Amino acid sequence: METAIVAGGCFWCTEAVFRDVIGVQSVESGYIGGAVDNPSYKQVCAGTTGHAEAIKVNFDPEVLSYGDLLDVFMGTHDPTQLNRQGNDVGTQYRSAIFPLDDAQRAEAEAAIARSNEDNGGRVVTTIEEASKWYPAEDYHQEYWDGEGQRNPYCLAVIPPKLMKLRKSFQAKVKA
Repeated sequence: METAIVAGGCFWCTEAVFRDVIGVQSVESGYIGGAVDNPSYKQVCAGTTGHAEAIKVNFDPEVLSYGDLLDVFMGTHDPTQLNRQGNDVGTQYRSAIFPLDDAQRAEAEAAIARSNEDNGGRVVTTIEEASKWYPAEDYHQEYWDGEGQRNPYCLAVIPPKLMKLRKSFQAKVKA
């Protein structure tokens, strides 16, 4: 198994997408890239800690390559929006990739280049140093499978992302 860490806006949304991708063993929502130890959701949402809402994906590289994982990531959120995704605004919602080694860094650069070709060179996704990972509170984990089904925000935002996954990455969707 390998691990990938990406941030693409609300972690409920990115987690929901990657739980449906083949080769993904687990997805954990959390916080990375900030300056406060053990930040809470409330602190991160306030935008004062420097953390991004992110997901840590454990995946089988023989089923899903890191490059393909990044293509799904870039293709299921808007990598051209700086420090936001839709109505979620702030650096905590930035689009970022946190490579864990030099090989992942090279793949991240290549994925951004591919996405730039599809987005007229407007991609703002950053490549950031993978700092300490903080798992989000338990109630955020697998959110879409539970509370998210009753959350109006999630009902408006997540189904279109899942439809985009199924349309654009059919071969990467779990049966």
